[in-house]
Amino acid sequence: DYLPAGRYPALVLFLSCDPQLVDVNVHPAKAEVRFRDPGLLRGLVIGALKQTLGEARHLAASTGGSSTLDALARSASANPVRQAPFMFQAPRPPSNWDWRNSPAAPQEAGAGFAESAQAAFQPSADTRAQDRPADPIALEAPLGAARGQIHDTYILSQTKDGIVLVDQHAAHERLVYERLKRERANGSIKRQLLLIPIVVDLDQGSADRLLARAADLADLGLVIESFGPGAIAVAEVPALIRDGDVPGLVRDLADSLAEALSDDATMTPLQRLQDHVLATMACHHSVRAGRRLNGEEMNALLREMEVTPGSGQCNHGRPTYVELKLSDLEKLFGRR
Repeated sequence: DYLPAGRYPALVLFLSCDPQLVDVNVHPAKAEVRFRDPGLLRGLVIGALKQTLGEARHLAASTGGSSTLDALARSASANPVRQAPFMFQAPRPPSNWDWRNSPAAPQEAGAGFAESAQAAFQPSADTRAQDRPADPIALEAPLGAARGQIHDTYILSQTKDGIVLVDQHAAHERLVYERLKRERANGSIKRQLLLIPIVVDLDQGSADRLLARAADLADLGLVIESFGPGAIAVAEVPALIRDGDVPGLVRDLADSLAEALSDDATMTPLQRLQDHVLATMACHHSVRAGRRLNGEEMNALLREMEVTPGSGQCNHGRPTYVELKLSDLEKLFGRR
């Protein structure tokens, strides 16, 4: 869940051990060796990788910022702007526009031009995080201080030496996923009993697949039972996703199980299947694109990302944020 679909990790790993633990004579050309305890070695390697990835916390690949700059550069070269006689030209108003009814019209004699907002310059971003100056302590944080929300989807944050753009849905998806995994590791996932069970209509095959995994799903906080032909009744859900899209979650889980069974259910480790179920649950609960957040909510999201392992990627391996340094912005505007 750290890499997008179709991408695979590659690394070179150097191991040092007692030569007596390695059999170097299993291949005539010495192209292969055999370890006396391959299980121990495998556990050591996987444990080291998990620990290293966990310690990385929110860090994401730096290629996101580079890709952003390359995309902007290509866009600028493909659509060159003609040199205008002035540095800036305001949008031309409609033919029936009456300046006297405009918010920019002076309200009294002697009023200055900048004393009221001009309609052409009304921001499309939610600037509620700008009501007060950014907290100096937050500016020193790795992901900075939230300064606004763009298109109700992206959080704009200011750091001490640049800016960060966060995909709020992708980021919160990872945070909920990691919370669910922590609850599972602690023994059980907290469940919320529904006052009225939610009935979800499915085809018979999908319903049968879900009911066959009912015990596993119950361990993950989702309690289901049959409700007639092709129907599932959801009686309990994980407390973390009690406000999520339960019918959509059930249908997605049915599709996920179909894919797992088509590959070979006996070869799918239970924990991997559980992780996939938890990731699907998190996706249906996380803050959706299009939801407005206030300054406190945005900053709380940034702070939680900084202490959550893997929060630089969503559950599908896509980046949750892109960082641009001040030097990158200065290049965009020809300052350096």
